[in-house]
Amino acid sequence: MNFGEHITIDGYGGNEKLLNNKKLILSCLNNLPTILGMKKISKPEVYFVKGNNKKDPGGWSGFVVIEESHISIHTFPRRRFISADVYSCKNDMNLALIKRYFKQKFELKELETNFIKRGTRYPVKNF
Repeated sequence: MNFGEHITIDGYGGNEKLLNNKKLILSCLNNLPTILGMKKISKPEVYFVKGNNKKDPGGWSGFVVIEESHISIHTFPRRRFISADVYSCKNDMNLALIKRYFKQKFELKELETNFIKRGTRYPVKNF
């Protein structure tokens, strides 16, 4: 038994306008937990982060805390890139749905994903 699952998504070639749309990012953070059968325990938060003239040209960062853990989204519109993750103590996440969701919402051309089983030695009882 493992504690939970964590999928990371890096999306390339997205629609710059969608990646720069605060309302869309907020909507994703608000709706995805429900679609996945998870319960929000906070309102989604989204912040604009200005670039640093190095590799980060600026974009939006947002998150929502859920009973099962969290979902986060970081967009870099000028690079047409998104970095997102869904971490849950629930097992058997619908990975295909999550990938499709992000790909469609931001019109991503390509996805790079990693899937991690978290807490593979999670204790079965309290100490």
